Amino acid sequence: MPSARLIDRAVLLVSGPESRPFLQNLVTADLDKLAAGEARPAALLTPQGKILFDFLVSLDGEALRLDVAASARGDLAKRLTLYKLRAKLTIAPSDEAVAASWDEPVPDGALVDRRFPAGVYRLYGPAAEGAGEDREGFEQLRLSAGIAEAERDFPASDVFPHDVLLDQNEGVSFRKGCYVGQEVVSRMQHRGTARRRIMILRTESHLTPGAVVEAGGKPIGTVLSASGGLGIAMMRIDKLADALRADQPISADGVPVEAEVPSWAGYTLPEAAGAPTEGDA
Repeated sequence: MPSARLIDRAVLLVSGPESRPFLQNLVTADLDKLAAGEARPAALLTPQGKILFDFLVSLDGEALRLDVAASARGDLAKRLTLYKLRAKLTIAPSDEAVAASWDEPVPDGALVDRRFPAGVYRLYGPAAEGAGEDREGFEQLRLSAGIAEAERDFPASDVFPHDVLLDQNEGVSFRKGCYVGQEVVSRMQHRGTARRRIMILRTESHLTPGAVVEAGGKPIGTVLSASGGLGIAMMRIDKLADALRADQPISADGVPVEAEVPSWAGYTLPEAAGAPTEGDA
């Protein structure tokens, strides 16, 4: 099966008898639902509800494994240590390799990557060391699914969980109770005030990360990452809806593009333009 070593990812282990309740009270996902054989998306937020770190959480024996951007692992460890106080747990980096695989057959030790609708897996340690080098294949898969990652696609403290669809893939729980930034995120959910969303862009030409997405000569979003004619953009979906109703062409740096909602996501474009709200560009 195709696979790719992810050298830009690293592992942080949180272990000890209080590790799960410790993280449960900090991060966006409901870790009580975390099961063996899966890796779930989650994030640690600022008190204002914006993403400081996003990661995949999985079980490693009795420990919790956090799969995070390698450039952010040290800062994540420091941030968690600030919250640790007297909790009975250890926060330590791991040197185990990280890889992704997709399609059949499923390799031994693979964990289902819950960000994807199906058929994509995470590998760690010895299972990851023999992975292939098809990083471009994985990038195409990630972009075609509309999955954004901190550090690679957006900087820390810049976006809300709704912006990058964590509310759509159980990366955010609205039932488990308090966590850092929970009040803002819950308010956005219950008021329906999310206006920025990840959209998949397709073109017959070439997309450039950082390019401004326009409609009718006005900016409505920004390309976050791209590979050839495929990319993901952070877009104001109310403005996109207005442009589509007005039959205005959508472009990125002058290149005509088509924008689509990821097939697995449950949101739709607004029926009418909305006023600026929390999370707006």
